[in-house]
Amino acid sequence: MSVWDDLVGQEPVVEQLGSAVGASTGAAGATGKMAHAWLFTGPPGSGRSTAARAFAAALQCVETPRGCGHCASCHQVLQGTHADVEVVRPSGLSYGVKETRELVLRASSAPSGGRWQIVLFEGADRATEAAANALLKAIEEPPPRTVWLMCTPSPEDMLMTIRSRCRLVSLRTPPVAAVADVLVRRDGIDPMLAEQAARAAQGNIGRARRLATDPEARKRRGQVLAVPRRLTSVGPAVTAAEALVKAAEAEAKTTTEELSGTETAALRQALGESAKGRMPRGTAGALKELEDRQKSRATRVKRDSLDMALIDLASYYRDVLTLQLGAGTELVNIDLAPELRDAAAAGPPEATLRRLDAIMECRERLEANVNPLLAVEALALALRTTT
Repeated sequence: MSVWDDLVGQEPVVEQLGSAVGASTGAAGATGKMAHAWLFTGPPGSGRSTAARAFAAALQCVETPRGCGHCASCHQVLQGTHADVEVVRPSGLSYGVKETRELVLRASSAPSGGRWQIVLFEGADRATEAAANALLKAIEEPPPRTVWLMCTPSPEDMLMTIRSRCRLVSLRTPPVAAVADVLVRRDGIDPMLAEQAARAAQGNIGRARRLATDPEARKRRGQVLAVPRRLTSVGPAVTAAEALVKAAEAEAKTTTEELSGTETAALRQALGESAKGRMPRGTAGALKELEDRQKSRATRVKRDSLDMALIDLASYYRDVLTLQLGAGTELVNIDLAPELRDAAAAGPPEATLRRLDAIMECRERLEANVNPLLAVEALALALRTTT
């Protein structure tokens, strides 16, 4: 057992980070170099935050120079309870300068018990420009025992001045076989289902686990892949677009509703709610601030759910294009092989490329805050009319 066990298909990254941990402890034969700022990049589901968390655990490990995975320090970091590891997960659409300044202030303190004061900033690309500038100042002149671990999909998501001061860690999309193996070994999933889920998730480990364990998630994905069959005329195309958006909204509501209720109840109790449900004076502002954060998170989860549906839809046309070009690579949606072959024979590869471009354009529109229903309706019509 080690802290790297959950990092799937990332052997070069494990070697890079393990060498840096060895250098930080002065271990004999260590060839890596330690830095005070690290930037973890890679496609969604590749394990950016998993790698950063494992690195943090190895840095705090008291047993071995590469992270034993079973000592108290390793366990606390991996469980998110270590006093000297601050984990930041922006729940809303952005992370503001006020929160960043507070974070920088906390990061400047000396470790209370561990060897390092570590900040693990997931979704660092959500920092606003002002927040990024505040973060830059902390990275330029970090305290001697502070380490920043930032996770973004791409290096270009961060300011160039921040990128230039960070050691880059690039993760790749894990192979399907590696993802399936971890689902079988760690989660006890049936091997055939594990392989299907890993293939459908296209290397996204979290998504693969969800597809393998949640029948509703598989059902929603099946509904997305049925969209091309429903684009027979304008009416069904618009109906399919509406169903796609409503499914994303339902998934987002399921994801956030229970969490929001728990957060609100905990805050009301902390603020002194009476047995009759009455709140003390002066607490309305704190409750309103929490409500605003929850709304922002719900919007982000809805957008992420819809974006994942579009990625699934793109995988359909990716398979069609693969067959049209005779690429010889394995299909993502192998269970739809007969339908995919019919679709491949029905038109030229240029039309399929235009459909893929339309999906990517829809994703960009959603990121730019275009109304989701309007964006997806435009996409459905484009998929129907492209020839």
